[in-house]
Formats: sequence, C-alpha cells, structure tokens
Amino acid sequence: MKLALAVFLLNFMVGITGLQAQPRQLNNFEELLTAIKGGNHVSMIFYYAKCELISDNEKQEKVPDAIGGMKLDVFEYFAPNSIKNKEAFLVASESKLIQNPKGEDYVYNYVKVRISADNKVKITARYINPESFKVQMDENFFGMINDSKNDGGIFLYINE
Repeated sequence: MKLALAVFLLNFMVGITGLQAQPRQLNNFEELLTAIKGGNHVSMIFYYAKCELISDNEKQEKVPDAIGGMKLDVFEYFAPNSIKNKEAFLVASESKLIQNPKGEDYVYNYVKVRISADNKVKITARYINPESFKVQMDENFFGMINDSKNDGGIFLYINE
C-alpha cells in the first residue's frame, strides 16, 4: 500500500512539473499587443551587441556584448494618431538601484523601451546618481524584435 501511494505521489508531482508555464516567443508587435491586451505578462531580453548604439549623439562602432532585460509590467500603448503619431507604439520604463558596474558606488539603472508597430525598438539606458540625480551614463540602443528568422536583438516572451 505504501509503495502504491509513493508511486502515485511521484507520478502526481512529475505531472505537475510538466504543467508549469513554458515561455513562448512573441515574434512581432501585433503578437505583443495581443498578449498584453489579454492580460499576459511579457518578459523582454535585450542583446545589446545586436543593436546600434548611439552615445553622446554619435553612432558607436563598438557595442558592448551585454544582455539586459525587464518585465513589461507598467506600459502605455498609443494607437495611430492618438497623440499626433503616425504609427502605433508602446512605451515602458523601469528604474532599479544597482551597484555601478563601472565603479564602486551605486546608481539608479533607468531603462526606457519604445516598441513601434514596425517592430523597431529603442532602448534608453541611463545611470543616475542617487544623491544628485545627475546622469552619469546615457545610451540609446536601436534594434528590432527578433522573429526567429531575423537577427534582431530584442526577444519578447510570455509564459503559457
């Protein structure tokens, strides 16, 4: 009897593990919009080396081989012509206190993402001094949503 109960519990636990949400990649702006309108939470992963970097108003030849990410929890969507915009877009931002990777002190890591209906993405990354609120780093990355066929550096996922 104990062996039967142990086998049942083991099978039950393995079954529950198989039911855990698996991430599914979103391939374009329309899929992203459908997901968020459905109440799904989206994770964004940024492969900066696959993006164009503009820093100090100049295109940089060397882009750091770095990866970033954030959850798309708070956002705003603007339909075409809602604020004199020709194309629909979605914006989101987040700020976290982190240790400065370029020094010993702490900075606010501010990230703003703008995703356009044409699948283009602009990521603004800033390091902000938590005492003076002066910007210590300001970079803009330009990329594309990865659709599994292109080499876009912005990956979007939902858990199903």
